[in-house]
Amino acid sequence: MTQRSLPFLRRTVCGAALAVLTFAAPSAFAADLIVSAAASLTNAFKTLAEQYEKVHPDTKVILNFGASDVLMQQIVKGAPADVFASADQEAMNKAEAEKVVQPATRKDFAANQVVLIVPNDSKLGIGTLKDLTKADVRRVAYGNPSSVPVGRYTKGALEAEGLWDAVAAKGVPAQNVRQSLDYVARGEVDAGFVFATDAAIMPDKVKVAVRVPNRTPVTYPIAVTAQTKQGPQANSFVQYVLSPEGQAVLSKYGFQKP
Repeated sequence: MTQRSLPFLRRTVCGAALAVLTFAAPSAFAADLIVSAAASLTNAFKTLAEQYEKVHPDTKVILNFGASDVLMQQIVKGAPADVFASADQEAMNKAEAEKVVQPATRKDFAANQVVLIVPNDSKLGIGTLKDLTKADVRRVAYGNPSSVPVGRYTKGALEAEGLWDAVAAKGVPAQNVRQSLDYVARGEVDAGFVFATDAAIMPDKVKVAVRVPNRTPVTYPIAVTAQTKQGPQANSFVQYVLSPEGQAVLSKYGFQKP
């Protein structure tokens, strides 16, 4: 969820519901920069935005988090956004195909890994992907492959092992990676697929059971949108994410270099 709100209008921007932002009064900032970013980037981008604002006090960064495909569709439908950061290449490819991002500004800025997590108190002995086919494993959470990058990576990895149909029969599709994490943390499922950076924020509630091999590298692209009216500021934010300072923040939250 969005941490910041405009000084004259307190409102939260929800990744699943953003349609149009309406401002009740003129902004006190020279530029209000709207950044739509994958849910797995929530913690890192909150810190990045705070640090960016310190260096650029005339810019207010408004963060909108959600599943990458959902964010992309919001932009296609006209929702305001100046920067789009995706958790996989496919969502950004779709954004390019829809001509809602500027291809020349597209850059890979981070990498991640898919992991299988279980509740900390799990007694099921899950240590391999094949263990998910055990009869006592009844519910497995993963992002919806049709709209959530971690779901696409998960499906690909399970298909490579010949396990997708068996696991999908127990599947609990999530709207984004953080929902999958929450399902496991609350003990509502026996296991779940998330990114390693998501698992790291709840070490008291979940533990990594399997580091999932992926045929496709888990890389994150970022780009300036085609509709932005804040071109210089949007490009400046992208460059900040790519800078040593921005990369240090991402590393702090467990992201790797692309």
